[in-house]
Amino acid sequence: MFITEQDYIQVSADALRIIQQATDDNRLLAERRAMDRIASYLDGRYDMQAAFTAEGEARNLDLVGLVADLALYFMVLSLPQKMGYEIRKEQFENAIAYLEKVQAGKAVMNLPELQPTGEEGEQTGAGIRYGSDKRNNYIW
Repeated sequence: MFITEQDYIQVSADALRIIQQATDDNRLLAERRAMDRIASYLDGRYDMQAAFTAEGEARNLDLVGLVADLALYFMVLSLPQKMGYEIRKEQFENAIAYLEKVQAGKAVMNLPELQPTGEEGEQTGAGIRYGSDKRNNYIW
């Protein structure tokens, strides 16, 4: 898996208590939901499948922290007493704000870029393609 229990503990002091109270199924579902949420923000610019398959030291630590924060938030929502909800909600909002900055191009993450896949070597889904047709002179 992309994220480990140690990653959660480094991100938050109360993460171990949250993980222990959540079932394994809830944890995996929360991690998948967090990765899907991040991919929905960054898929147009970065190769998120390659980013999420990285392991060990090859992982982007910002991405690991974002996945951990979002997954902890989703796990807290499933707990009976929603312990630490206020802190998790604040971390969730901070993570979403950061993802919006990256999406807008105001912040850059060190993730694999999308590779050209079009017929003419153009990059699909990333950036803006611009240009125009040949200029017409309607002088007869």
